[in-house]
Amino acid sequence: MRNYLIGAGLAVLVAGMADAAMAQSEIKIGEINSYSLLPAFTEPYRKGWQLAVEEINAAGGINGKKLVVISKDDNGKPADAQTAANELVSSENVAMLAGTFLSNIGLAVSDFANQKKVFFLAAEPLTDAITWSKGNRYTFRLRPSNYMQAAMLVEAAAKLSAKRWATIAPNYEYGQSAVAVFKKLMSEKRPDIVWVDEQWPPQGKIDAGPVVQAVAAANPEAILNVTFGADLVKLVREGNTRGLFKDRAVVSFLTGEPEYLDPLKDETPEGWIVTGYPWYAIKTPEHEAFLKAYQAKFKDYPRLGSIVGYQTIKSAAAILTKANSTDPEKLIAATEGLSVSSPFGEITFRKIDHQSTLGAYVGKTALKDGKGVMVESSYKKGSDYLPGDAEIEKLRPKD
Repeated sequence: MRNYLIGAGLAVLVAGMADAAMAQSEIKIGEINSYSLLPAFTEPYRKGWQLAVEEINAAGGINGKKLVVISKDDNGKPADAQTAANELVSSENVAMLAGTFLSNIGLAVSDFANQKKVFFLAAEPLTDAITWSKGNRYTFRLRPSNYMQAAMLVEAAAKLSAKRWATIAPNYEYGQSAVAVFKKLMSEKRPDIVWVDEQWPPQGKIDAGPVVQAVAAANPEAILNVTFGADLVKLVREGNTRGLFKDRAVVSFLTGEPEYLDPLKDETPEGWIVTGYPWYAIKTPEHEAFLKAYQAKFKDYPRLGSIVGYQTIKSAAAILTKANSTDPEKLIAATEGLSVSSPFGEITFRKIDHQSTLGAYVGKTALKDGKGVMVESSYKKGSDYLPGDAEIEKLRPKD
């Protein structure tokens, strides 16, 4: 009975704090990301959410209250991310947590959110675990997951004649998850495929020479690449030098995003099948409005990070507005099934697994004026690349 009274008292206290937060003249969101570790993505991401905050407040804020984002750097370390989350919740009294980039950090903050019963909108981490095997009622995810992006890529990859495949991926949660789901989906569509080699370089520390040499020795007809950032540049440079990609198909997660294509410049390999963001080729009204506002404010073109940062805060504002409360349970209720506009069109946060239906562009890499671009690209709606409800029920634990 004593424990029951303590629990009931704590619930009343949390609800009282939430009500007090709503009574103030501003609403705070606690944002966490790997700014110092991955600036190529996170600096455009920061610009994206700054633009969103400016637009939201210019339009009247959250039910008349000013939106404030308090941002912290997790330094690419799960422990630092959890420390930041704790400070944001306990000291800053934020209404919700948002952000994170690396999958292992997203999982760490998700676990914190579940333990402390704090709403968390994961922006970028792609591991399927965050909404499925380790999913919880307090965590939602914006970006299309590894499963979704793998399914989009497999749609094109399965049409290739190649039967012998090798994989190259960073050896942490994101890379492991991406390779596993791609192999599963690809093998289901093409039972004739043989997986001849796997390379697992440490994230951010690839020794590209031995990796390229090992893959070449396995003599695959096609390669799945999951590396990104500086690792991708090193892999491509070494692969071009040694002829690894000559007469071989390559399928690659994320490589079509400007933040990863741009550093390759004229070394960009042509014809890779990729997910990405061809901002220069998207002519929808929603995207053109975003592009015009972004370029006017920053005098620069957006990267995929810009879209993610912008939509994370736009979604958070829509959630807070609908809930008209900072009570985590009311935020959850407001988010499940919520549809919001985005630069890529309308998206919905699914009730069944808390995954948004934001999609991705799939196309091929090409060189134009000495710079890497995406060509033959098309938008894939996230809702078209998710398993059915019966499978989700098996993958996700009950709340």
